[in-house]
Amino acid sequence: MPTIMFEDREIECEAGANLREVLREADLPVYNGRSKYLNCHGLGSCGTCAVEIDGDVSEPTAIEKTRLSVPPHDSDSGLRLSCQTTVEGDLVVTKHDGFWGQHVED
Repeated sequence: MPTIMFEDREIECEAGANLREVLREADLPVYNGRSKYLNCHGLGSCGTCAVEIDGDVSEPTAIEKTRLSVPPHDSDSGLRLSCQTTVEGDLVVTKHDGFWGQHVED
């Protein structure tokens, strides 16, 4: 079973699980501020569930690539949409500041 490190928590999930759902089920903050209520519910169209991921996950979907290429996101930021990401191995996940989680520090 893959292990996900998020902030100070470590959780396990099945390989092939959707990252957004795993984080939500563990009561971890997938969204910042009001985006908790104003989001696309996992369809990949809003971009508010963006996270930084270090570990083994699925390749980006076409929906994800499209959304992350539109401001306020930047396709070069290295972020992923948790709703479009499948867990394939152990991960370290970081949620950044900003409504969309887009404030990645250099």
